[in-house]
Amino acid sequence: MDRVRFSLLRGVCQIPAYVAHVKGFFQKENIPSEINIEPTAWMVPTKLVNGDSQFAVIPWTRVAAAEEKEIPLVLLCGSGFEEAAIVVRKGLAVSEVKKVAVPHRGGMKDLTAMGLIESLGWKDVELFRQPSGDGAIISLFGQGVDAASMVEPYATMMEALGVGIIVKRTGDVWPGAPGCSLTTTVQMKTKNPELAEGVVRAFVRAARFVHENPEESAEIAHRYIGVHSRFIRQALERNRPHVDAIRNQDAMDRVLSLMMKLGYIQKMPSDYKDLSFLNKAASNLKR
Repeated sequence: MDRVRFSLLRGVCQIPAYVAHVKGFFQKENIPSEINIEPTAWMVPTKLVNGDSQFAVIPWTRVAAAEEKEIPLVLLCGSGFEEAAIVVRKGLAVSEVKKVAVPHRGGMKDLTAMGLIESLGWKDVELFRQPSGDGAIISLFGQGVDAASMVEPYATMMEALGVGIIVKRTGDVWPGAPGCSLTTTVQMKTKNPELAEGVVRAFVRAARFVHENPEESAEIAHRYIGVHSRFIRQALERNRPHVDAIRNQDAMDRVLSLMMKLGYIQKMPSDYKDLSFLNKAASNLKR
């Protein structure tokens, strides 16, 4: 394999992958990495299955839901952690919210909004579905809606720019819930376990680097996310990647239960993650 291609998105949850590529963590594992920033998460599973990408960092809920559609994806390592936030337009009380922008169904931004609507007293709000997270952010920034669901660093950026106020986060409804996570296909991890092992090892090292070097990590992430590094640095004070997030089965089951209630899935998935690579990486790093 000439290049190992990674489909990534934009956000704090993606920073370990950016860092692993830029700082040479993949290279140290003899992995010639290539990063592609995708326009939206729901397109990535097809790229993985078609072989256009070998690994991705995408919402774990999309991986779990893919099992029902017989799309053989598997989670290898956590990254995003309690990552979504509800931002209300500045000057509006929570009780005054009538329109809420949410991205395409099935990701953590959408599910966080669905999980929080009742607790926020928003039973009668009008949902504005957008094809991507960017669309939800633009809707709020352009005052087309009263609130929107988004990940970091955008939520922190909205507060810093005086556009909105964070009122709730994923952790308020599902403490410990993972977000975007390192993903591959079942075929890839079965046929190339050494590659999967090296990728996870590099990813875990990069996540540790993010925790120990937030300033430099924010500068690296700025090149991919596009917003000023100061917003990313501020966001990292509130929300950092967590490789063990996909171990939080209770929180994940609660999210999956909501997905069933909403009709996103028909049954509880069971074979959507493999912790063996993460366990091995954690063991190696302790030596």
